[in-house]
Amino acid sequence: MTQSYPVLPLRDIVVFPHMIVPLFVGRDKSVAALEAAMAADKEIFLVAQLDPAEDDPDREDLYDIGVTATVLQLLKLPDGTVRVLVEGKVRAALDTLSTTDTYLTATVGPVEEAVAEGNEVSALMRSVVDQFENYAKLNRKLPAETAVQLGEIEDASRLADAVAANISVKVSEKQSLLVESDPTKRLEMTFAFMEGELGVLQVEKKIKSRVKRQMEKTQREYYLNEQLKAIQRELGNEGEEGEGDEIAELTQKIATLKLSKEARTKATAELKKMKTMAPMSAEATVVRNYLDVLLGMPWGKKSKIKKDISAAQAVLDEDHYALEKVKDRIVEYLAVQARTNKLKGPILCLVGPPGVGKTSLGKSIAKATGREFIRQSLGGVRDEAEIRGHRRTYIGSLPGKIVTNLKKAGTSNPLFLLDEIDKLGQDFRGDPASALLEVLDPEQNSKFQDHYLEIDIDLSDVMFVTTANTLNLPQPLLDRMEIIRLEGYTEDEKVEIAERHLVAKQIEAHGLKEGEFTLTTEGLRALIQYYTREAGVRTLEREIAKLARKALRQILEGKVTSVTITPDNIAEFAGVKKYRHGLGEEENQVGAVTGLAWTEVGGELLTIESVTVPGKGSAKVTGKLGDVMKESIETAFSFIKARSPSYGIKPSVFARKDVHIHLPEGAVPKDGPSAGIGIVTAIISTLTGVAVRRDIAMTGEVTLRGRVLPIGGLKEKLLAALRGGITTVLIPQENEKDLAEIPANIREGLTIVPVAHVDEVLRLALTGPLTAIDWTEADDLAAQPPAGVAPIGGELHH
Repeated sequence: MTQSYPVLPLRDIVVFPHMIVPLFVGRDKSVAALEAAMAADKEIFLVAQLDPAEDDPDREDLYDIGVTATVLQLLKLPDGTVRVLVEGKVRAALDTLSTTDTYLTATVGPVEEAVAEGNEVSALMRSVVDQFENYAKLNRKLPAETAVQLGEIEDASRLADAVAANISVKVSEKQSLLVESDPTKRLEMTFAFMEGELGVLQVEKKIKSRVKRQMEKTQREYYLNEQLKAIQRELGNEGEEGEGDEIAELTQKIATLKLSKEARTKATAELKKMKTMAPMSAEATVVRNYLDVLLGMPWGKKSKIKKDISAAQAVLDEDHYALEKVKDRIVEYLAVQARTNKLKGPILCLVGPPGVGKTSLGKSIAKATGREFIRQSLGGVRDEAEIRGHRRTYIGSLPGKIVTNLKKAGTSNPLFLLDEIDKLGQDFRGDPASALLEVLDPEQNSKFQDHYLEIDIDLSDVMFVTTANTLNLPQPLLDRMEIIRLEGYTEDEKVEIAERHLVAKQIEAHGLKEGEFTLTTEGLRALIQYYTREAGVRTLEREIAKLARKALRQILEGKVTSVTITPDNIAEFAGVKKYRHGLGEEENQVGAVTGLAWTEVGGELLTIESVTVPGKGSAKVTGKLGDVMKESIETAFSFIKARSPSYGIKPSVFARKDVHIHLPEGAVPKDGPSAGIGIVTAIISTLTGVAVRRDIAMTGEVTLRGRVLPIGGLKEKLLAALRGGITTVLIPQENEKDLAEIPANIREGLTIVPVAHVDEVLRLALTGPLTAIDWTEADDLAAQPPAGVAPIGGELHH
């Protein structure tokens, strides 16, 4: 049976039977419909709109099924809206819709509901109630007692409607529940909707709890960090800004420094790691130290390279007298760099005896080029980690000396002096010389990797200079360096260096006033000649310091007011003369030859003595000789035996005589082939009785055929000859080309004679000519004495 009711269209809600729902009504037609219902029997028809945005709905805009309801309470609010409390009665189907002047009316018919009974329905009802309890726990909007109230409902239809009214689903889904007339199906539908909502609510709950935990953790960390800062301030850091906030400081450094891409990635990763660590833990200390080293590197910082060639030449000339070849090489390098603006740093290796100015020359190069100066001594370094650093897995690990010194320099293009590179050691901890191969290779060192930093460091802008006393280095390392030799100074050069630098330096060091101490040029020359015998000037500087000390003592004792050192009074201050200056030998002697030797500390005069003793024609050698020199003596002796008649020596003499060759100063090791011609001359002089000229020195290797082969260290040897007062030096002919590099004052002070064969040496070195003799095998046999018979001279006895 159809009935007519005022219609209240609902925007976004579906009202179910037996549900009491508060509504806010604002549309004029809806308010009029309520007023009409209140005026009659308080009955009204509630139906949901298809489109909530429609303000003036007609039949097409409303669903077919709604509920009839009773208006329980109506309250008009000051803003014109009406608050109404309605209670749903029964489902009703919308039949026709008509409009009066002020509101909508509808003719509705009843909706028949199926009967739901039996065990299956009871079980379904119980499942729905249990599911709703779980749903109510997760949905905070529902009152706690709702689930209890639902549990008391025994009618399946009412239970389905009550659950449908309390779950949060879309209007369309709720409408589908209202349309469904079978209570069993409706219960199944509500169960399915709750199942879906439970999944969503559980995810929501997880997210909320995770967010809450994260917020709590963040708040806790913030609180603890603030506490930590307060404690640090109390411990004495309160006056220092930023001290407490180390992380912020490191973050700012990473952001502002011109780090390479690899370094920035590494620094960011390490900082991230550090943030998660306890500040006082050992791991945090390791990371903090690593970041200090990494961020302390001179990223993007460079010294401005000086390009004024003449100014650089002036600096080098002012700091160092002589050494023209080295200075030319430096100025050439600067000239190329001034033109190209980029030159892979050359690796210069300054090789020479101690005291010739290798290290101080490195300082001068830095000054001339405008680079920061770093000096790293490699003497005794035998651990590869000293060069490349330790891995961070070790306790107490440190970066290598290259990285440490770059950090100290503060620029990425300093001058790096690797001092005493020939004194590198080697043991089970690795070979540091091999570790230097990468550092000193201009083609590779743009990507030098330190074990500690574990990132590529660009060393291509660094100018490496190395120093060494000898070239006793691995061949691959030598191959990477440009060798520049500093052979030592002549007497005149030493005088100049002392007058320009050493005397003034010692006067200042000893606090002497102007005019109190004077060292005349003649006195200085006497000091060099009789108290020093070295390639460099270190001993000379010590001797000058000794003179200054003794002079100062006399002045302070009041004996004199000033001291002037001359050759006449030098012995009073310097003591007894240490060396004999002048000729190698006082007179011409048989079997004594002056040879020339090269040592690590410069050239030396080498006396070679030879005598004959009774024997069987063998050579005996003494004087702590190396294997090479022993072989040289054997070669010389075999040559003399083979050529003896041409030098006036009877071969028979070797059957009854031994030759003893001695090189004095037996405690000093001597080795090398360059004494060959000196040994030949000494032996021939002994066997022939012809004396050797005392004013001649010689150097050269000899072969079995008597050829003179070239030698090394020519300048040092000629310097030694000049120091020893020798006038004539015999050198191998193949060394004649090296004379172009010998300073003019050495060439002028000596008569240098190139020789190609031993015969030339003997002609020049011996005081008299040698007369060849005819000797055959028959003579050999005749010269042999019968067994048991003593030859003339009585060398053999029964």
